[in-house]
Amino acid sequence: MNIYVLLKRTFDTEEKISVSGGRIQEDGAEFIINPYDEYAVEEAIQLRDAHGGEVTVVTVGSDESEKQLRTALAMGADQAVLINSEEDLDEGDQHTTAKILTAFLKNKEVDFILAGNVAIDGGSGQVGPRVAEGLGIPYVTTITDIEINGTDVAITRDVEGDSEKISTTLPLLVTCQQGLNEPRYPSLPGIMKAKKKPLEELELDDLDLEEDDVAPKTKTIDIFMPPAKSAGRVLEGDLSDQVKELASLLRSEAKVI
Repeated sequence: MNIYVLLKRTFDTEEKISVSGGRIQEDGAEFIINPYDEYAVEEAIQLRDAHGGEVTVVTVGSDESEKQLRTALAMGADQAVLINSEEDLDEGDQHTTAKILTAFLKNKEVDFILAGNVAIDGGSGQVGPRVAEGLGIPYVTTITDIEINGTDVAITRDVEGDSEKISTTLPLLVTCQQGLNEPRYPSLPGIMKAKKKPLEELELDDLDLEEDDVAPKTKTIDIFMPPAKSAGRVLEGDLSDQVKELASLLRSEAKVI
């Protein structure tokens, strides 16, 4: 089975993020595999081990994305592809990324594509479905379980806290989220092997794409941090007095009653 994983390099939201001039400052920021994409990598490896085949991880980005690709290889993926758009594009959006990935995948023998449900930096969840639409294959989002029998696929997906059962067939694209599996940590032998695994680098010219073909359809106007929250307040005294004070605060300060 030919399995592809769509992977994104993103900043670590657990670390301090600096915003200046309407942009996130990369200097000093920590970058990781988008956490939802880790579920996709893990599921791809498990499917390959169960059904045979190869796992290829693909990303659109710059040379810096090689680190995240090597991490996916250390987890157990077989090969990686970096589509380097840094020199060709100053700006991009979900349309840009999806068009590039679709151009790469359209001539491949694709059985299964996995992606993260959303990226933690943008959160649009558009790239996976856009790629499926471009390839003309079905897709299922927010999956929490999957079983493959030949070309038949049984999927459980999360629907705002409930579950939905879906039957479909390969080729197929799915987006993955928490609850599907527990992504493994790269082992030391895996890290050593990853250094020797194939990592192909392509540019837009290699995909017969021009800049106009992948020009963004949207523009980010501004990025800013949320305002600092005021400190909490602990009410003291008798319960009846606390209730009165709380009601007064909700009326005079919070203005919610």
